[in-house]
Amino acid sequence: MQTGISIYPGLDNTPKENLQLIESAAKLGITRIFTSLHIPETDHSALKEEFSTIVQAARSHDMEIISDISPETLELLGMRHFSLSAFQFMGIHTLRIDYGYGAARVAELSRNTQNMRIQLNASTITGKFLTDLLQENANFDNIDALHNFYPREGTGLAEATLVRKTAMLHKAGISVGAFVPCHFRRRSPLRCGLPTLEMHRDFPLSLAARHLAAIGMDSIFIGDSLPSQGELETLAVIKENCVTMRAELSLHEPVQEDLLAHVFTARLDEARDAVRAQESRALLKEMGKDILPQNQKMRPYGAITLDNKDYGRYMGELQIIKHPQPADARVNVAALIPEEEQFLINYIIPGKKFSFHLDDE
Repeated sequence: MQTGISIYPGLDNTPKENLQLIESAAKLGITRIFTSLHIPETDHSALKEEFSTIVQAARSHDMEIISDISPETLELLGMRHFSLSAFQFMGIHTLRIDYGYGAARVAELSRNTQNMRIQLNASTITGKFLTDLLQENANFDNIDALHNFYPREGTGLAEATLVRKTAMLHKAGISVGAFVPCHFRRRSPLRCGLPTLEMHRDFPLSLAARHLAAIGMDSIFIGDSLPSQGELETLAVIKENCVTMRAELSLHEPVQEDLLAHVFTARLDEARDAVRAQESRALLKEMGKDILPQNQKMRPYGAITLDNKDYGRYMGELQIIKHPQPADARVNVAALIPEEEQFLINYIIPGKKFSFHLDDE
């Protein structure tokens, strides 16, 4: 999973705050920086100087700079004509092509020999455009895609749209990223968050990012200007192509907690009533421990259960309950997935990885 931050020179943050953000992100293993060079509210007089400082800091931490461009960008930067060499000299590694460029031009840019990557707008992509790129002999190995963020409330994408567009790009072998909002400092002028999905606008950053990972995003960026240290740390530990849910422990028992800390795979033979972990019994056997009968309560939707030693060879069977079931003396209710996170269960399809963030009750 690639992760990134967003920095907007000439807007909101002081130069010192931007440099500190880069430093903090780099220490956590965050490797990408998205920036925009054509935001109307930007202080254009400060943009060039601040951008240069940002590039120098990013270079010192080996971080990738992604910048969206449009015909207006050239004028803003005082460039007489489009030049990959000029953008590369400025320190940009990936150009996000916004409006104003057709398939033939994008394909031509993708074949550059200057090690400059080209990024598509994933939110506006069409099947025809991808077909046209193929016909124009685009170098798909040099192309990735990033969805838009949406500053105005009510304008973010529906999940179905994101899934459809992303699947289209994945089919072409193109990796895809999207944005989540932060809450520490939201970007001006609206300060309503910068999510790709409208449903994420008021989500905690952690939940929004874990949802995008569950959907299958390849990269996740914080869209807003200044995330907190905690929000950065949350992003840095997101697992790729894995459904990760908070789990409120029902009891404190070291063996069960150690087992729940693993990453699991949903069995291919999908059960009607529960998600079943493929490897939990084998993991318990490797641990050389027993699960004693405890907390054998009714199993509601979202309960995480572990079969205890009274279930014989099923001891260690881990399930996430999809249909409520009565109490069973052979089954411990080890934890509960909070209601606001239970929608993530729907993404655990056969063969999908899943894991838990363990919370104390």
